[in-house]
Amino acid sequence: MKKIKKIILISVGCLSFALGLIGSFLPLLPTTPFLLLSLYCFTQSSEKFNQWLKSTKIYQEYVGEYLKYRSFTFEKKIKMLISIYIMVGISIYFIPLLLVKGMLIFMLISQTVILLFFIKTREKETIEKKYETKMNEIK
Repeated sequence: MKKIKKIILISVGCLSFALGLIGSFLPLLPTTPFLLLSLYCFTQSSEKFNQWLKSTKIYQEYVGEYLKYRSFTFEKKIKMLISIYIMVGISIYFIPLLLVKGMLIFMLISQTVILLFFIKTREKETIEKKYETKMNEIK
């Protein structure tokens, strides 16, 4: 039974990673939720797959940064909001139901408020700051 569960979790993890990867290129699919699902599945089933996922560039870009710093740079927040606004804006434009449009607008406002006011904003590290930090470590 444990082997079947492990196989299912690894399969779901791989599928959700593939969908997350596609979502990084195709703005119709969200990337982060699929990567988080992959993380959960691999954490529960295989340390090897878990380490592999954490080493991928896409994971580090979409999930790893937030997990490491518990914040985003202002530039990253703006990029996220632009992406969200474009995709939801297209949906608002094409959906004929006024109630659904209102719910999508409420969702946009909520996401904007949460991203800008509840998730910490950190300064973008410059080369000078990195150099200064390394020099202090050496001393």
